[in-house]
Amino acid sequence: MLDDAIKAQLTAYLERLTKPLELTAWLDDSDGSRDTAALLADIAAASPKVTIVTGDPAADERRPSFGVAVAGEAPRVRFAGLPLGHEFTSLVLALLHVGGHPPRVSDEALAQITSLEGPLHFETYFSQSCQNCPDVVQALNLMAARNPAVTHVAVDGALFGAEVEARQVMAVPTLYLNGERIGQGRMELEELLAKVDTGAAARKAAQLGEKGVFDVLIVGGGPAGASAAIYAARKGIATGLLAERFGGQVMDTLAIENFPSVPETEGPRFAAALEAHVAAYPVDVMKHQRATRLRAGELIEVDLENGATLRSRSVILAPGARWRNMNVPGEEEYRTRGVTYCPHCDGPLFKGKRVAVIGGGNSGVEAAIDLAGVVAHVTVLEFMGQLKADDVLLRKLRSLPNVDVIVNARTTEVRGDGHKVVGLTYEDREGGGLHELAVEGIFVQIGLLPSTGWLEGSGVELTRFGEIVVDPKGATSVAGVFAAGDATTVPFKQIVIATGDGAKAALGAFDYLIRATAPEQWVA
Repeated sequence: MLDDAIKAQLTAYLERLTKPLELTAWLDDSDGSRDTAALLADIAAASPKVTIVTGDPAADERRPSFGVAVAGEAPRVRFAGLPLGHEFTSLVLALLHVGGHPPRVSDEALAQITSLEGPLHFETYFSQSCQNCPDVVQALNLMAARNPAVTHVAVDGALFGAEVEARQVMAVPTLYLNGERIGQGRMELEELLAKVDTGAAARKAAQLGEKGVFDVLIVGGGPAGASAAIYAARKGIATGLLAERFGGQVMDTLAIENFPSVPETEGPRFAAALEAHVAAYPVDVMKHQRATRLRAGELIEVDLENGATLRSRSVILAPGARWRNMNVPGEEEYRTRGVTYCPHCDGPLFKGKRVAVIGGGNSGVEAAIDLAGVVAHVTVLEFMGQLKADDVLLRKLRSLPNVDVIVNARTTEVRGDGHKVVGLTYEDREGGGLHELAVEGIFVQIGLLPSTGWLEGSGVELTRFGEIVVDPKGATSVAGVFAAGDATTVPFKQIVIATGDGAKAALGAFDYLIRATAPEQWVA
């Protein structure tokens, strides 16, 4: 199952186990069970502390599945299916954390985990190609490893298709607690704890409200925000950074092959490197926080969704952008029920089905190419008269036998049966008339919109497209407020440009602070 290099790495990792482990397997005669048995055999061969036992044949367990537990205890961490691809790291961490190796989380988080009252039974549906799923799976596995009142099973949606159909799971990760759906999308440990610890948000708001005045406060944790934090901290000024999620759009990027000095990487890995670089400096990072208002005065104040207010002498806005919606009837109603925005994450859930991709630019054509290897058929709908993607992508697209392209197509409606998507309606912009297309999934890839709605009324000048207007130093129309990255008027929205923008905005903010506080004769 595992190649020799992975086996060697696994052996090295499992040397850190301090407790003996039992892997309890529930298997049948399927190919998936045979692959699971091979995987478990490789794990057991990697450490004398790991043994395999057969689960109760009469138990109502998914097959194939297996549990990870300290020897003699009932398993609280389970995997249904094969935790390979992006989830292999989740498996390794589950073995280590159940086996007594200390996790890399704060003492505060561990105390919060152990104080949870149960029973709390979590189920997470994942796909091996999903980059956002491991954060959820790993956090819940840790909670189950540390608290006897918590159990968690991670379910490979592609392997348990009937279950996915029955529960109408059309996006991953999808999370259930005690049988009720409680969330979808990427979530980290702090966010998951907040879902079950009702007092967490109030405690966090109180902590944030007690913070002092920053010299520079950065709103956004993508490449622009991270770069700004590094440059500001290196100047020796009090630097804070708040973000809904560190990494921003990069977390949804599968492959990065155009960042100088990094020939090839994946979005989450790149984001992790950014976060580690920021952590090397004295930056006060406040994750999972959403800004709702900016008010300029003697100090610049940023209100947060949880009720807290942060104060700073200067602010750098790097809120990034979000997926652009089609804004047609049915889109919102069937979001995550067939309408989706991440082909890498959700594509495996549409195995053998017919889907549509809206948008013929690079992202749309790349999505169609990826999906063609999983689904039965892909139809690409492009608003303009021709696809806008790069030539190399178009050549690949045209070589695929299960892809059709419709140009001059304006999507007018998403159609559903009350539970899930069954098709869409589009207008032929050239020949006229409305046409219906029967599909079970719609992947929207029509670009991005700046995340700047919360800046309305702040005095920060925005274009009619919602972009923050900046000058060559990254300064906005409000004194002391700077901006960088995809949310600004800077052309060419690329990671490398965003990182440079962040550095420029930090230097601009530092120059502003020097001039604002220096004796009059110092000011040129």
